[in-house]
Amino acid sequence: MQQKIPYIAISLIYWKCIMCGIVGYIGNKNATEVVMNGLKRVEYRGYDSAGIAMFENNKLNVIKKSGRLEELIGIVDTNLHHSNIAIGHTRWATHGLPNDTNAHPHTDNSGNIAIIHNGIIENYRSLKKILTQKGYFFNTETDTEVLAVFIASIYDEQKEKDMSEAVRIALSEVAGAFGLVVLSAYEPDKIICARRGSPLILGIGDNEYIVASDQTAIVAYMDKVIFPDDNEMLVITKSGYIEKTFDNVAIDKEPTKIEFELAQLEKGGYEHFMLKEIMEQAETIENAIRGRILLDSGDVKLGGLREVTDKLRDAHRIILTGCGTSWHSALLGEYLIESLAGIPVEVEYASEFRYRNPVLYKGDIVIAISQSGETADTLEAIREAKRKGCVVLGIVNVVGSSIARATDAGVYLHAGPEIGVASTKAFTSQVTALLLLAILLGRMKSISAPDGIEYLKEIKQLPEKINLILKDTSGIQQIAKRYASAKNFLYLGRGYNYPIALEGALKLKEISYLHAEGYPAAEMKHGPLALIDDDMPVVVIATKDSIFEKICSNIEEVKARGGHIIAIATAGFEGNGFLRSKADHIIEIPETLYELTPILAMIPLQLLAYYIAYELGRDIDNPRHLAKSVTVE
Repeated sequence: MQQKIPYIAISLIYWKCIMCGIVGYIGNKNATEVVMNGLKRVEYRGYDSAGIAMFENNKLNVIKKSGRLEELIGIVDTNLHHSNIAIGHTRWATHGLPNDTNAHPHTDNSGNIAIIHNGIIENYRSLKKILTQKGYFFNTETDTEVLAVFIASIYDEQKEKDMSEAVRIALSEVAGAFGLVVLSAYEPDKIICARRGSPLILGIGDNEYIVASDQTAIVAYMDKVIFPDDNEMLVITKSGYIEKTFDNVAIDKEPTKIEFELAQLEKGGYEHFMLKEIMEQAETIENAIRGRILLDSGDVKLGGLREVTDKLRDAHRIILTGCGTSWHSALLGEYLIESLAGIPVEVEYASEFRYRNPVLYKGDIVIAISQSGETADTLEAIREAKRKGCVVLGIVNVVGSSIARATDAGVYLHAGPEIGVASTKAFTSQVTALLLLAILLGRMKSISAPDGIEYLKEIKQLPEKINLILKDTSGIQQIAKRYASAKNFLYLGRGYNYPIALEGALKLKEISYLHAEGYPAAEMKHGPLALIDDDMPVVVIATKDSIFEKICSNIEEVKARGGHIIAIATAGFEGNGFLRSKADHIIEIPETLYELTPILAMIPLQLLAYYIAYELGRDIDNPRHLAKSVTVE
């Protein structure tokens, strides 16, 4: 991971897109078909409207439709619409009605320039005022249309017409974040694209190219890519491409190979990607530990951290930061690192970190955690930490992502693409990476070789134990049927299992739309106990550990008030006799070391959320109002 990305200020404006899908193609294939196929791959990035622009009979044809991508598919016949160059977009907006007008692509007044855009243009209001005074008009309230008209105004004023130069000048004058692709009838043989703060990737084929916001749109056609950095643009024709900065400095990047295969983007016989990704976790844990465990000596090898080993050894404090599910893995990382390595750890919501003027010291290590590697809040936290002289590391899944390139060093998860919006396999891989990091640090501090060997032996057994949990899920399905009609859920855990209670509740909220809260079990007496009644299911993580008796007391308190107990228990544990006498349902997981229990306990909680959402008929892979990653604030 290399330090590449400069600080970009990002602020809130109206009509912004959080994580939209971009696909553009130029080559000898039917571009309409390639782009529509690509949009299917990136629909999880945005799904309230979609659109496509292509050249037909030497004219720019724009077709767009509100709703899911299938609405656009219904009006775009790839057998009728033939073109060798096209761009497409799926939109997910936090503000603004998802209607046909606001859908991308947007055009200038003449209809000869079409653009698709992720991100925000902060100064669009002032630009719009100037352009209106010059006689230009607007059909929408979007910042993207303003950008299209602004580019057109610069092109109109040029003596020597050059669309790429018009785009370059425009982007040098706008403020904000963008991943941008431009198609113009004035120069119909090229695609122009640029990025600042929003992901964009170029796929390289044989006299054909795909530009996209995600590698998933590229892998079906080509396996070589380059990753433009911020404030860089590409001018692409069938015969090649030119990469340069907004200052007109030429760039020559070496292409890299996409690390996953097309088959990983298919459901593989499962009804939903989320279920497939839950079922893949034995494999993804195996991938997370492969080549990193030195069993003979009890050591951990994390090659991505080799250059910062001394700084890790000397660290007096570690700050873990992330959003959503990644914040939960960070909280568990705090417990692991403090327990195994004795280093003080703080956990920060990335969305709060940069705004509260955090106290950071030069010797602090900041570790950013993100599945996508594109989360805007986490990127801003990184930049804040770097400004204050901290070493910044990353734990990410997507190779070549912005966070991977912005950090000094880091650890890749190798979990493969995660399509379901609700993160599952990425979470357990994040926890595994943090566990390995904790042991690495612990062996530098106080963990003996025999203890290191014991931890690593148990970690190597995790995939097998996960498969035991996944072998028969019928019991969890029955519990889901029983409680799908409940309106509220409470999740309780202690110690290492408290972050798991939080994550279990989040999974249920995300995909079932039921209200659920996670709590440290002891905190139930300080308020949540008032919620318990005959209709309240309470999920309790009651595994074998030193505080099992404490969790039993909490179970007694719930039962005394009529609550229904769903217990996650350790198979074969003698304490299960008590659970059988009190719990309404028991889900057993294999025994492992206390520090590893959360990884196994998370599996049934993911399944419970999935099957409840399934019973309720929810759109599990694309839950309402949510996107896979938030790439602007």
